[in-house]
Amino acid sequence: MSEAAPGLAPDSLEARLLGGLDEEQRAVATTLHGPVCVLAGAGTGKTRAITHRIAYGVHSGVYSPQRLLAVTFTARAAAEMRSRLRDLGAGGVQARTFHAAALRQLQYFWPQAVGGALPGLLEQKAQAIAESARRLRLTVDRAAIRDLASEIEWAKVSMLTPSTYLEGAAGRGEPGGLQPATVARLFEAYEDVKVDRNLIDFEDVLLITVGILQEDPKVAATVREQYRHFVVDEYQDVSPLQQRLLELWLGGREELCVVGDASQTIYSFTGATSAHLLEFGKRHPDAAIIRLVRDYRSSPQVVQLANQLLASRRPAGPAADARWAQPLTLVAQRPKGPEPEFAECTDDEAEAAAVARRISELVAAGTEPKDIAVLFRTNGQSEAFEQALSSAGIGYQLRGGERFFNRREVRDSLLQLRGAARAAADDGVPVGQRVRDVLSSLGYSEQAPTGGGATRERWESLAALVHLADELAQSRGEGFGLSEFVAELQERSTAQHAPAVQGVTLASLHSAKGLEWDAVFLVGLSEGLVPISFADSPVTVDEERRLLYVGITRAREFLHLSWSLSRTPGGRAHRRPSRFLDGLRPGGAVASHSGGAPRKGRRELKGPTTCRVCGAILSTGAERKMGRCSNCPPSYEEATFEALRSWRLEQAREADVPAFVIFTDATLTAIAEAKPSSLAELSQVAGVGKAKLERYGDAVLELLRDA
Repeated sequence: MSEAAPGLAPDSLEARLLGGLDEEQRAVATTLHGPVCVLAGAGTGKTRAITHRIAYGVHSGVYSPQRLLAVTFTARAAAEMRSRLRDLGAGGVQARTFHAAALRQLQYFWPQAVGGALPGLLEQKAQAIAESARRLRLTVDRAAIRDLASEIEWAKVSMLTPSTYLEGAAGRGEPGGLQPATVARLFEAYEDVKVDRNLIDFEDVLLITVGILQEDPKVAATVREQYRHFVVDEYQDVSPLQQRLLELWLGGREELCVVGDASQTIYSFTGATSAHLLEFGKRHPDAAIIRLVRDYRSSPQVVQLANQLLASRRPAGPAADARWAQPLTLVAQRPKGPEPEFAECTDDEAEAAAVARRISELVAAGTEPKDIAVLFRTNGQSEAFEQALSSAGIGYQLRGGERFFNRREVRDSLLQLRGAARAAADDGVPVGQRVRDVLSSLGYSEQAPTGGGATRERWESLAALVHLADELAQSRGEGFGLSEFVAELQERSTAQHAPAVQGVTLASLHSAKGLEWDAVFLVGLSEGLVPISFADSPVTVDEERRLLYVGITRAREFLHLSWSLSRTPGGRAHRRPSRFLDGLRPGGAVASHSGGAPRKGRRELKGPTTCRVCGAILSTGAERKMGRCSNCPPSYEEATFEALRSWRLEQAREADVPAFVIFTDATLTAIAEAKPSSLAELSQVAGVGKAKLERYGDAVLELLRDA
């Protein structure tokens, strides 16, 4: 940015407040009367622009600091804005969240508008929802309570009541595993519990304030006299309830400046909608529109990738015209940096290890760990990266969630597994099946939940334990039972308890919003994760694309994008890279994801693998390798299988490695049953990768010919 605007006296007010702004930021700061809409891309200095606008308006006498209200969405963002305003000599301006501003007004006007004392504030919904469930004789666990709390919050900010919930929530699935009609009943019971306890929740603060402003002209006139000018940051995240409150504050006036970016709308599940931003021109035809597109955060290489990602994006919602609907194209202002890295890994463990190695290299080259982040789609993905970083001796902090082994469901699982291990008899049941049986009582099932939220995160944690049991049983071979698995978990738990230091940040993409790092690793970029599997409509897929865009634009200089082909080592490579990477990664093929045939270079997604004998869906990696259920009769000749086992034993002894390192029993079984006659056919057998094909392929084919 320039140090001083051309033609400004060095000591003038304009020079002090406008001199460090670029042309577009200066336009924001000097357009002091509304309506104004600032379309601000990631890293374009929007907070700088609007704080200088407020300060310039205060110092030039256009604004009275006590009569301007700046509203944003988090207490941290509001505190940052107040700090900047104080530094600019405009400390009298109020910068608050919607809830904080409404609560302040409600506390002041409640005695005259309602009378008596303001009810207590319910800061956590869990106990009230649990009490509501008990009244209805419903059984809900902690994960379901969290999901139901989120659903009630969504309903209230969407201005739905228990009586209108069913119609308004059509198509939202079954939060907490409850049918919509049951959720509506629980919603009503929750409201009754609050009345009985003389409590209001955070959404009630907004709802009651709206009600008072609508019903009491004197209160509304007092508020509108107090606040003459409004600034709203992150306007793409406004809910219908917040928009209604803003309209009542304004009372038909247009002294409003909103700032937002529809391409960063990623919280629709909370009731946020970019429709208010996109329709601003409809409501305010004379609005000034200012675009901030100069990106001061990221290198040209990162900016180019972000722009490419949005190039094929559909509009995020209704809009007056293309001026509002088209995503902003960022223009990089920083020097050139390294090209983004793309990495395809064989499995999740290999991906985590590769990321840890690359982070070690960055740290050795001088990058501070606190300036590095690993971002993933769901919190359930964190465990592999916690383990890999701990093994590499790299400190980390988990943002927006607990460490894997500190999670309630994981701690409960350890207790249950420990008890089962003490009571278990050695009856030959595979350890993976034992773990499934134990964890089913805690909510594990073979099929993932169709929705998101806490229920999905809880399932991801339990599924990670199940897959770990399968992996260890396969790699450790005979003698690895439930007791050994519990001991392994305890050891891993101890190793993952990293020191409380400011290390590498592990975070979900959602919790990374508003943050930035020198180096960012975007991991798990495969179909089913990005976009998430339950994003099953153009609207929800578009939000997943925006979520990846937010992740990319967190990086200042170094960006690494990776995915894995299988969840577990040796597992079937059934995954494919995220559709969002089509056309972005060097040499990446473009595939159809709308039902058409995929183009050359990309495997088509297949349905679940079924047993070739009985037709049942195969649930374990070993069964999928063999192509049949473990209790269905094999189709290979016993002599062939024994010949393969003898050959494997010789190879293992010669290499001084365990036999399973050569080929697992499941892979040997699959080879014996398939009886491939060429390297091409052998390469199609699950568990026979490129390296093993090159090393052992000819010997295996020769053995099969002689068998």
